[in-house]
Amino acid sequence: MSVRGIRGATTVELNEEKAILDATIQLLNGIVEVNHFSPEDIAHVFVTVTQDLDATFPARAIRQMDGWDLVPLMCAIEIPVKGSLEKCIRLMVSVNTELSQSQIQHVYLNRAKALRPDLSDR
Repeated sequence: MSVRGIRGATTVELNEEKAILDATIQLLNGIVEVNHFSPEDIAHVFVTVTQDLDATFPARAIRQMDGWDLVPLMCAIEIPVKGSLEKCIRLMVSVNTELSQSQIQHVYLNRAKALRPDLSDR
């Protein structure tokens, strides 16, 4: 068994608590669905947001999901590169799995599909 990183990103239109929490849940559920794991398989989840999202901590959404209350979570601000995608939430989920690196499916939603078009259509 290996620890694999699964990437995901999404965007919201508004810097509002509900929008951020809902988008985070949608993104994580998408990652779980296509990679078939449970919270018990997770080593940790690292969450970043762009500086324009400060209405809430996205990790709050994950913490409230069934079975995710003991998964280690960490939030941080994304590096503020000029011209980068705005209102973006990114996840790095480290999972214990038998899947090979090439079998891992990364998930990019909404405007975040532009970040990795090579992975968005897998």
